[in-house]
Amino acid sequence: MYAVIQTGGKQIKVAKGDSVLVEKLEGKEGETVTFDKVLLVGGSKMKVGAPYVKGASVTATIEKQGKAKKIIVFKYKPKTTYHKKQGHRQPYTKVKIEEIVA
Repeated sequence: MYAVIQTGGKQIKVAKGDSVLVEKLEGKEGETVTFDKVLLVGGSKMKVGAPYVKGASVTATIEKQGKAKKIIVFKYKPKTTYHKKQGHRQPYTKVKIEEIVA
């Protein structure tokens, strides 16, 4: 059984036992999180929501809070002595899918 959930403005396909990286969620390691915005539940019988599947939810446990690898943003305009260097590290939450309720 698998499901497609919506979190952090993204849609993610998950199955029981998967570990996925999502946009930062509030909570500490070991806490339980429930995703109510389930777009699709697949398996022996598929359920498609309009836009969400009624009564469906996905339960997950927070494994880790962290930051992604640093990316460099460099802006440059020729002949004007303009250049700007900026770094960014996107925060994320690693969750492990425990249960899919359809």
